[in-house]
Amino acid sequence: MAIEIERKFRVTGEGWRDQASHRERIAQGYLAGAQPIEAGLTACSVRVRISGEQAWINVKSATAGIARAEFEYPIPVNDAQAMLDTLAGGVLEKIRHHVTVDGSHFEVDEFLGANAGLILAEVELPREDAPYARPDWLGQDVSEEGRFYNIRLIERPFGQWTAAEQQGKEARTGSGGACL
Repeated sequence: MAIEIERKFRVTGEGWRDQASHRERIAQGYLAGAQPIEAGLTACSVRVRISGEQAWINVKSATAGIARAEFEYPIPVNDAQAMLDTLAGGVLEKIRHHVTVDGSHFEVDEFLGANAGLILAEVELPREDAPYARPDWLGQDVSEEGRFYNIRLIERPFGQWTAAEQQGKEARTGSGGACL
């Protein structure tokens, strides 16, 4: 079984921009999203993603924590586009910037559309306690805050959050779909 171990952070400042080696535009949507998981009807999310001339379908377990089962397979772009157009409950768009700092590879996602203004960084790890670089632009760890998961950002985009939520000044519950 494939396991993804990933930490997610808010990004502060612009220092990461000059360090990006390359960028890609991504469109993604969920065929099995948050509502079926919350209702106990499924134990996973099913995502379709397009980046350039490539597309994938991804199945990820809906379990709490930074380590989750994940399976991803390439599919034809035309099929992926048809699924996003007809089966997804919404499409999220972002520009992914690839940044390596002291041997740690970060994917910095700059969200577009209704999520504009939100920038998150993810780092995949070989094990949960693995060390990773901590550049000064790496802000608050939001790995277990469900509202920052892409699946949630489709349902309730960053642009709909209160000013306090956007600034991270509200009380954090930790749940709110942390398993998504």
